[in-house]
Amino acid sequence: MSKPNNSSGSARTDAWTGQGAGGDLTLRLHRFLPKTRAEGPGIRACIWVQGCSIRCPGCAVPWTWSPNGGETVTVGELARRILEGPEVEGVTFAGGEPFDQAAPLAALGRMLKHRGMSVVTYSGYRLEELRAASRPDWHALLGVTDILLDGPFMREKADVSRPWVGSSNQRIHFLTDRYAFLKPELGRHRNRLEIRLERGGIVTLNGVADMDALQELLEELELERESPPKKGKADE
Repeated sequence: MSKPNNSSGSARTDAWTGQGAGGDLTLRLHRFLPKTRAEGPGIRACIWVQGCSIRCPGCAVPWTWSPNGGETVTVGELARRILEGPEVEGVTFAGGEPFDQAAPLAALGRMLKHRGMSVVTYSGYRLEELRAASRPDWHALLGVTDILLDGPFMREKADVSRPWVGSSNQRIHFLTDRYAFLKPELGRHRNRLEIRLERGGIVTLNGVADMDALQELLEELELERESPPKKGKADE
């Protein structure tokens, strides 16, 4: 997939992401990751929105619940970050609750789909609820979504045997034919957990993992951080 890398490319990007295309809409952003393999099929950008009205017990990211956190960004700015960033095949909308900010995400999804990208959307709502609601913004976001991962996380049904979801009640809906070829292969796709060391020594994680195994990993990392380094030949 080509990326705009010159003045004419930037002009084309502006045409797709300007005010008339919904580029002036804003959303509350918790985190933007320009490239990941853990948030849906293939290599993708991922947007975690800030704010969640569902607030599942046992949620792994409760700090995304407040609508007052994060930062305010325009849809056009997010589109530019994706289109002028690393080569990816699509974008994933996670949260927080994406359908709490359905209108700007639908506008962003339309922009990116015009450029041949795919859209994966998470939601704590079930597909039936989203379709039955008298919410044009919800229907618009569904309209640009290729894969919907629906249902609230349920701690008592924690299950990471399927890709991209964390409990057995959550479902994977192929709303278009874009990834229909994956349906019979889901059992062979494993969840991924990505760990990054950011500037300032901050460690960030994303993906889906067994919570007990993740806790053990974090405890091991903390022990290693606190332990004095072993002397090697270079130190002798």
